[in-house]
Amino acid sequence: MRYSRSEHTRVQALQKEVARAEEDYQRLRAAYLDIAKNEPGHEVALAMIGADMDRAHAQLQELIGLPRLPFTHEPSTVVRREAQRITHEN
Repeated sequence: MRYSRSEHTRVQALQKEVARAEEDYQRLRAAYLDIAKNEPGHEVALAMIGADMDRAHAQLQELIGLPRLPFTHEPSTVVRREAQRITHEN
């Protein structure tokens, strides 16, 4: 299947936007995990980064066309549980 020039440009722009959104989400996730592991009592930092991570995740889902599902609205909660589990295992 061949794309017209305008469709090709639109697809390339969307791919760049998805890549940028994925990078943002992964960067925020890494920061959240770092704070959750090293400073679990720092509730303000966890809340602020968690909210940003949740927004980045929602933006990424929207860009790739996934519906907003109830279990994906707050990925920071899942990441926090994961960090707590890892901390308890060590």
